[in-house]
Formats: sequence, C-alpha cells, structure tokens
Amino acid sequence: MSFDVPSGFSISSSWNGNISVNGTSAAVTNAEYNGDIPVGGSVSFGFNYSSPTAFTPPSTVDFNGAQSSAPSNNNGNNNQNNNQNNNQNNDQNPADPAPSGNVEELLKRTDKAKQGDDWLHTDGNKILDKNGKQVWLTGVNWFGYNTGTNTFDGLWNSNLRSSVKGIADHGFNLIRVPISAELLNQWSRGEYPKANYNNASNAELNDMNSLQIFDYFLKLAEENGVKVMPDIHCAETNAMGHNVNLWYTDKVTVDDYYHALEWIADRYKDNDTIIALDIKNEPHGKPNEGSSAAIWNNSTAKNNWKYTAETAAKKVLAKNPNLLIMVEGTEIYSKKNGDYSSTNSADYYFNWWGGNLRGVKDYPIDLGQYQNKLVYSPHDYGPTVYEQPWFQGGYNYDSLIRDCWQENWLYIHQNNTAPLLIGEWGGFMREPNLTWMTCMRRLIKENHLNHTFWCYNANSGDTGGLVLDDFSTWDTEKYNFVKEVLWQENGKFVGLDHEIPLGENGISLGEAKGL
Repeated sequence: MSFDVPSGFSISSSWNGNISVNGTSAAVTNAEYNGDIPVGGSVSFGFNYSSPTAFTPPSTVDFNGAQSSAPSNNNGNNNQNNNQNNNQNNDQNPADPAPSGNVEELLKRTDKAKQGDDWLHTDGNKILDKNGKQVWLTGVNWFGYNTGTNTFDGLWNSNLRSSVKGIADHGFNLIRVPISAELLNQWSRGEYPKANYNNASNAELNDMNSLQIFDYFLKLAEENGVKVMPDIHCAETNAMGHNVNLWYTDKVTVDDYYHALEWIADRYKDNDTIIALDIKNEPHGKPNEGSSAAIWNNSTAKNNWKYTAETAAKKVLAKNPNLLIMVEGTEIYSKKNGDYSSTNSADYYFNWWGGNLRGVKDYPIDLGQYQNKLVYSPHDYGPTVYEQPWFQGGYNYDSLIRDCWQENWLYIHQNNTAPLLIGEWGGFMREPNLTWMTCMRRLIKENHLNHTFWCYNANSGDTGGLVLDDFSTWDTEKYNFVKEVLWQENGKFVGLDHEIPLGENGISLGEAKGL
C-alpha cells in the first residue's frame, strides 16, 4: 500500500506491517507472517507517527497500483494515529460515559481500599502476604510508557477506564507496566511529555498531564482490585529502546537510572497498588561486545548487572522497604568462573535476553536485610520470536526443561532459593509456537510459577496480543489458553488486594484460601 503524508512526517513505531516514508509518500509492505490473506480474511496494520502539520488518514490508498477505499480513524491529535479495520465484536469493553469532576476529584483514592495491608514478601520459593498466605501473581504486560506514547499504547482506539476494568474482569491480578527511566526523570523534574491518546474516547484525561494520567491509572487499578508492577524497560524513551544492551546510554547515565528508580519508589511508597518494581528489562549483550554487554559476576564493573541490581535494589528499598524487587537475568554467562575476557562464543552459555540466571548459582543476589523482597524474573519465548538451538530438530516439554529451563532458571525454584516470576512469555497461537506455549503453561501450572503474560497490546509485532487491533475486542482463543494459569478458587479469579475483589468475576485476597 502507499499513501500521501505531509512533508516532515515520520514513523516512530508500527505493527503488522513494514512502513517506510520517502518525502511525502508512505509505503507499507506485509510483515513476514501476514503476506497471504485467506479468502474471507482480513489484515490490519497500525503505526505511531509525528507530523509538523495535521495528518488525516486517506479515504483511498494505492493498493498494488489500484485505488482502494481505506478506513479512516483520526484520533483527534497530531501526534498519534492507528489505522485499523476489524469487524469482530466479541468481549468488547465499550467506553462508559466519562466521569465528571475536576482532575483533583478524579485522582482521589477509592474509599474501599485499605492502605498498607497488601505488601508482599518471600519465603523460599514462595510469595506470601502479611498473614503468611501464599499468593500467585498471574498478570499481563501493557506497554506504551516506554515507547513515546507517554501513556498506554492502544488508547488511540480504546478507553482507559474500560480497558483496566476489562483486564480485571478477565482475571489478571497484576499489570506489568514498561516505562523508561528518561520519562520517570522528566516527571521528577516537573516535565510532562504529551500523552498521546484518543481525546474523544478518553475525555476525562484531557485536563491531565502524562503523570496525572498514570496516577489515574493507579486509581482505576485499585478500584478494580488489580496490582501494578512498573518495569524499567529502557533507559531512553523509544519504541526500540529495549534493544539497547544496558541500563544506561550516553544520554541516560547510571546515576540517572538509579534516580528514576528512587523517585518512583519514593513517590508511591504509601500506595500499595504498586507492589513490585522490575528494576531493568532484559539486560543483554554478546561476547564480542565487550564492556557494552551485560555480565554477571562478583566485580564492580559498570556493566556488571549483578552488582548494579544489588545497588539499585538497595536504593529502592531504602525509599520503600515494602516493595518486591524483580531481578532479571542476562543473555550470556561465562563458563570460566565469571571471567568475561574471552570473545569466543564457545566460552559462554546463551539464553534469551534477560533469561540467563545461571549466575545465581555462583553469585546470588545479596540484598542483606531485604533478602525476603527478592524475586528472580526470567523471560522466555518460542520459536516464532527466534529459533533458538533447543527448538531445532523438534522439541517437547522434557527437552525444554533439559536444554533450556532447568539450568538457566528453574533450579532457583526447585532449590527453594527464591521465587520466580516469568516476566514475559507469549506469542502467536500457531505452530511451531503453540507447542512451546503449551509446554510453558504446563510448567507454570504445575509449579505455580508467578508470571506476567506478554502481552495485552495488539501492536506487539512478534507475539500479537490478548486484544485485537481495536484494543477492546479480546482474542478469545488466546485468552482461554492463558486463563488456565490465572489464579482461581472455586471458579472465581483471586486478586491481590485484601479488601477489593478482582473485577466483576473475582474475590479479594482476604476471601481467598491461598495456595
């Protein structure tokens, strides 16, 4: 497809298609997985953009040289747009009338909540509440605060209030929120980058800055019995920021990274809607990248993730000692007693970015008096994201344990060292990925591993989402698959708030028996 755009128009991120801009013309080609459209089928794509002048989606586009009508979906501002066409109407979350009142009134905490009774701690491989009841964190990821949207992606189509309610009603008791260190530090300085969303569908947000919208989200989560875990997904605000190996860049220093964590911990220290912090998403890097690669040993090297994680965690817990701290792994781990001087790949164990926690066996994270706040959080994906060696030639549940999971992180759970939370897992519901999805679900279910599914967003190009392109219609097949590993008792979803039930179909933690 091709269509005209204003001069200076640029694409910041896209999904379900490859989009390029040349002067005043934009061209779209298919993604690898959606080039063939079956009879009666449909394909949609979307993008975020910036434009010096107003851009209105065209009513017609050139499709292989022929004119074809296109749906128009202008969200009411000049910074974001999502073109989509979807005629499915299952499980929609229509927007309720916008609540009335000024910003101060909208941000008032709910009267139903009791503050400070929902903090969690660990004991061995279990996560417990204040009464020693074992809990099961079964959540979902919803990104956008890391990409430059400066709020959740998808609000160009959907309503925030209805979306949070939909997540709760579908039984997810935790939302992992990817966010950038840069944005947190801007907020800390009183700078509020514009939040991009559909102004008409989210009228109550129009008088709020981006930080106030985040605070409003926390209130909505609280009202629906959902807990929140911010995740420092990248140093700089950028849709591709997670590709950067480390937690710092030329623009965002290590001290800036620490400051962002301290600021968010301190600001919300009296709000137990935020129960955990994932202190850095997917530290990674390969042997030939030297000091630009994340390592794990007992050194104080700037790129040593183990040392940085301990330092960051202690800074966070000095501000709020009640938070759970999620520590992810790296990509490589040295076979030579923590020596990373070799550039030979044969001298290293490899895994997914953030998924290599072999170093815990030799150099465990030490949080001193706060050790009962530590949770290790690997990421794991299937062959449609990347065909790792353990997928080649066929694989099954036993081979995945043997060739990947056991030595990289499962031993942490089995040895009762600390709890695990699989921070990202997910993908398309088709082979060869579906076999991996089924195996991972079995592992989670049999061991009651905590997890946050990737992801809610429709615009995750290599996994898809739990909702379709309208960000309101749930993918029933994928949801029913994940539903099997959501915490339930007697057919009711179990939340993590002692007083407020989880959505319309759940119970509170106070009502639950526990695992």
